[in-house]
Amino acid sequence: MPSFEPRYNVAPTQDVPLVLEEDQGVRKAVFARWGLVPFWAKDASIGNRLLNARGDTIRAKPAFRAAFRKRRGLMPADLFYEWQALPGSKLKQPWCIRMPGDAPFAFGAVWEQWLDRTAEDSKLLTSCAIVTTEPNAVMTPIHDRMPLIIEANDYDNWLDPAANESEAFELIRPYPGEMRAYRVSTWVNSPARTDSRCIEGITAD
Repeated sequence: MPSFEPRYNVAPTQDVPLVLEEDQGVRKAVFARWGLVPFWAKDASIGNRLLNARGDTIRAKPAFRAAFRKRRGLMPADLFYEWQALPGSKLKQPWCIRMPGDAPFAFGAVWEQWLDRTAEDSKLLTSCAIVTTEPNAVMTPIHDRMPLIIEANDYDNWLDPAANESEAFELIRPYPGEMRAYRVSTWVNSPARTDSRCIEGITAD
């Protein structure tokens, strides 16, 4: 696994850890850019708009369907943030969501490799998008979507490039286990702020 320092705030287009399986049974951990660049893209900037892949349409969307078929990955984490719209306000309330005991978990992701054919010294760019699904009971008051969380006993089926696509699609569902959510300050709104203050809870106004 690549080594890295703890980060309390990860922003789109930054590198994130990703576990993938290129060949059946052979797994590796890499860093991938968050923001999927399809193999057919002419410009890597398209990844800035492809951060998340809606689970309900992932098999139909040109940007994601090939990746979902053969290139599914797991993005390890121990928390994530979501922003709640506040009635009558342009501001949004950030929330931190974690598992009981702050246990680690894995987002379901899809990944691609892209080669810039216009550059003489180009290298393959590995990029990814987080799959999203309907919210569970914890997330429903906060947002109308949530990231897909793959349960540990489903890791093999999600990662296996030879797995039946329909079986993988059935894993796209709201997380059924326990979660806890608490308000945090707008300190987390800046991607430049990556310290532990991002996860400090606040009381409601």
